[in-house]
Amino acid sequence: MKPRWLDDTPQAAQNFVAGRRLDEVECIVADIAGVARGKAMPASKFATQERFFLPNSIFLQTITGEWADNPSGAFTEPDMILIPDFSTTAAAPWTADVTLMVIHDVLDQQGQPVPAAPRNVLKRVVQLYEDKGWSPIVAPEMEFFLVARNTDPNQPIIPPMGRTGRRAAAKQAYSMSAVDEYGKVIDDIYDFAEAQGFEIDGILQEGGAGQIEINLNHGDPVHLADQIFYFKRLIREAALRHDCFATFMAKPIQDEPGSAMHIHHSVVDIKTGKNIFSDAKGRETPEFLHFIAGMQKHLPAGIALLAPYVNSYRRYVPDFAAPINLEWGRDNRTTGLRVPVSGPEARRLENRLAGMDCNPYLGLAASLACGYLGLIERETPRAECLGDAYMSEDELPYNLGDALDLLQESTAMREVLGGEFTDVYVAVKRNEFKEFLQVISPWEREHLLLNV
Repeated sequence: MKPRWLDDTPQAAQNFVAGRRLDEVECIVADIAGVARGKAMPASKFATQERFFLPNSIFLQTITGEWADNPSGAFTEPDMILIPDFSTTAAAPWTADVTLMVIHDVLDQQGQPVPAAPRNVLKRVVQLYEDKGWSPIVAPEMEFFLVARNTDPNQPIIPPMGRTGRRAAAKQAYSMSAVDEYGKVIDDIYDFAEAQGFEIDGILQEGGAGQIEINLNHGDPVHLADQIFYFKRLIREAALRHDCFATFMAKPIQDEPGSAMHIHHSVVDIKTGKNIFSDAKGRETPEFLHFIAGMQKHLPAGIALLAPYVNSYRRYVPDFAAPINLEWGRDNRTTGLRVPVSGPEARRLENRLAGMDCNPYLGLAASLACGYLGLIERETPRAECLGDAYMSEDELPYNLGDALDLLQESTAMREVLGGEFTDVYVAVKRNEFKEFLQVISPWEREHLLLNV
């Protein structure tokens, strides 16, 4: 007999379970890094409970498993209340048993959203738009690498072996033959996505060896962040089935391009359903330029969320197809802010600065926050860049420490993202940065050991 709660879930989840016994439900939330945390339980138990509990310390955990100090007080680990959002129910088709995953809303014991929960941060930013009568629309692009299994962190990451018996080659952007090299992984990605009810807009070969890009259809930011959160796990599981790893590191392989999460933005008037970036005659509106100006002004303070690790800044180097500027231009891929070719109804701005290593909830929240501030402040962007923006002056922080300083000092970003969240995020990331600085790299041993 089908559990009653399944009636409130997407059709794809119901189709996945149809005619079979549901064994297990994973109750999950995304932590600061975007790692799925939570509990797995028998489906029979899940059906009898309306809420679950996790300590608030999960939002103080670093990527290495250490704990940052709680900026708001003692480390007492009070429980948070987790309420299932049944609209997020999705299959876990890689498991041996019939398993569903459900993302949960995170509340405190007074029933208020926990400010440090990344999904709540994105909801907060989206609500600011809606309070003004706007609905933000995003379309993310996900880049990642398939790499050979790497079980020794001291060894460099190398490309995977393809079906020809050769390792994946670089500089094969848009090559269909290159995608065919690991076609079985792609097939499983499609199959898993179909089981979860996700629609892929396209898959293509990027410029790096074993580097793939998946595009998602435009839509609601929270819904798409949920999809990316699920997709990262889905893609990793598909790769493991074929003796390789999938990695979303911003820069996993030396001398190869990095992996970005380009974010396309538009804003719709809730009452009219029209794109506010185009007027009745199809021309660019002042709001479109204000949105760009907000990006240029506030993205330096948002980089800590778009580039959240020390490795993230290895992607910001010239001549590797990564934007390292705040210039904007029409159909100009050298600019950090690109206006793609489109009709008036689809006029949008593409933020090319975010890395694929960012937490999708926080990456979208930070990017939307900058655009929102632009709409509120109504400033004008500098002149469009008509040439090679790679030649522009440096405007962005080039290490995690500097990026965190800019975020912490930005009153505007703190107000939009929430002061309590910002303090927690900075505390976690400073802890990670401190740990990294204690590690002696092979470069230091090679060049300094006997020469200085």
